[in-house]
Amino acid sequence: MARQPGVSAASGPAIVWYRRDLRVNDHAPLRAAAKAHGFVLPVFVLDDEGPGGWKAGAASQWWLHHSLERLAEGLRARGADLLLRRGPRASTILTLAREVDAAEVHTGIMPEPWEKADDAEVAAGLAAEGRRLVQHRTSLLHDPDAVRTQAGKPFTVFTPFARAFAKATHVPEPVLAPRRLKGAKLSTPDRLDAWRLLPAVPWDAAFSRRWEPGEAGAKRRAQAFMNDGLAGYATGRNDIPSDGSSSMSPHLHWGEISPVQLWHAVAQAPQPHGAGAEAYRRELVWREFTAHVLWHHPETPDAPLRAEFKKFERRHDPGQLRAWQKGKTGVPIVDAGMRQLWSIGWMHNRVRMITASFLVKHLLLPWEEGEAWFWDTLVDADLANNAVNWQWVAGCGADAAPFFRIFNPVLQGQKFDPEGTYVRHWVPELAKLESRYIHEPWSAPVKALEAAGVKLGETYPRPQVDLSEGRARALAALRAITRKAA
Repeated sequence: MARQPGVSAASGPAIVWYRRDLRVNDHAPLRAAAKAHGFVLPVFVLDDEGPGGWKAGAASQWWLHHSLERLAEGLRARGADLLLRRGPRASTILTLAREVDAAEVHTGIMPEPWEKADDAEVAAGLAAEGRRLVQHRTSLLHDPDAVRTQAGKPFTVFTPFARAFAKATHVPEPVLAPRRLKGAKLSTPDRLDAWRLLPAVPWDAAFSRRWEPGEAGAKRRAQAFMNDGLAGYATGRNDIPSDGSSSMSPHLHWGEISPVQLWHAVAQAPQPHGAGAEAYRRELVWREFTAHVLWHHPETPDAPLRAEFKKFERRHDPGQLRAWQKGKTGVPIVDAGMRQLWSIGWMHNRVRMITASFLVKHLLLPWEEGEAWFWDTLVDADLANNAVNWQWVAGCGADAAPFFRIFNPVLQGQKFDPEGTYVRHWVPELAKLESRYIHEPWSAPVKALEAAGVKLGETYPRPQVDLSEGRARALAALRAITRKAA
C-alpha cells in the first residue's frame, strides 16, 4: 500500500482498530494491515462513559464479553494477540499509535454519530503526527455517502432507496483471513474479566442456552439457516411459534459475520433464487437503509424525523411502563414477547412490532422509553435499527408506517400464533386455557377460566387498557397534532 505524501516512515506495527466487526474473516482492515506491514496490533477499546449517551446495555455487554473471547482466540491462532484498552476511544487510539510508533491505523466505517466523531478526531490527530487513518467497509454493504436521490439528497423512504442501492452497490466477494499474522506485543494489556461485562448476579443461563457468540457460532447459525430456513423465509419469518427468522441479528450487529458474507451465502444456498432468498436479501437492504438514515440524520435516536410529532402529546405513566417492560400488561402476545426479551435478550421481529405498537399507541407512552428498554435488553441492540424501527412503529420517522395503522394485538396473535403455542411457552399461567381464548382471556367464560386455573387480576393481570379505548385515544392524539400542523 503506497503511503500518502507526508506520512512518516514509522517502524512500528499497523494498528487494527476493532469495533463492531469482531471477526477475522472478511475483515478488510486486518487483511490490508497484514499485507502492507510487517507487524499488526489488533486492539479493542472499551469506553465506559457510553459514547453519545448510549452505553451498551447489560445484554450487549454479555455478548461483547464472549465475542471478544472468541475474537482473541481466532487472532491468537494466527499469531497475534488482541490488545484490550479502556478509556475514551479516540484519545486511547492516538496514545497507542505514539506508543508503538504506528504509521497507520486501519479500521471499519461505522454509522453511529459518535463513531464518525471519533474517526474525525483520530484522523486529525494522526495526520498532525505524520500518520494516517485508513478506513474500510466492514459492517455495511454500501457507502452511505454514495447512494443518493436524483436531487443528490439522502433517502428517507425505503423502496426508492432499495432501487438506488441495487444500481449503485457492488457487493464484493468476502476476503479470506490472513493465514498467519505477525503480532506485536505490549506489556500493558487489560484483562477482559477486569472489565466486568458479565452479570454479577447470574441471570444469563437462558442466554447461554440460546446463543453462541463469536465468529464460529455465527457461521454455524448462518449455515443452518441457509440450509433449512431460507427457502421458507418469505412466509416463515412471520410464523411466531416456529421462529422462522434467521436469528442472525446479534451476529451481524457485533460483526461476527459480515453482511457481505451473508449476501453471498444466499447465492450458495440450496434455493438461492426463490421468494425466501429475495425476502432475506431485502431484510439485509433494510439494515443498510437504517444505517443510511442514521448516517445522514444523527439525531434519529433522540428526536422524531417528522417535525410535527415533536408536538405529539404522550402520556407518562411509570407503572404502566414497568408492567410493559416486565410482560405484565394483561395482553398475552405482548407479555409473551416482553418475557422472551427478558429471558434470552431477543424477540421475534413480528412480536417486536406488536409490543412496540402497544406501547406507543394503545398506551400512548413515549417511543423513546421503548427504544431505551430495547437498547438495554437486546443482545442485538443496534443504534440504527433500534431507532429507525421504533420511529417506524411510532409513525414519526423515515418511511414510517402511518400512525393510524394500529396493530390489534389480539388479531395479530390469532393470525401468527393461532394455537397460542408461543404464548403458552412464555406466559405459562395461561398454558391450560383453550386456544380460542388464549389471546384474549378477558373474553373467556368463567368456567373456561376456572378449568385453566386462571384468575384474572390474581394469577394473570387484567388488560392495562381496553383495546378499543386505547385505539380511539391514540387516533384522537393524532388528530390533535394534525390540527396544529394545519
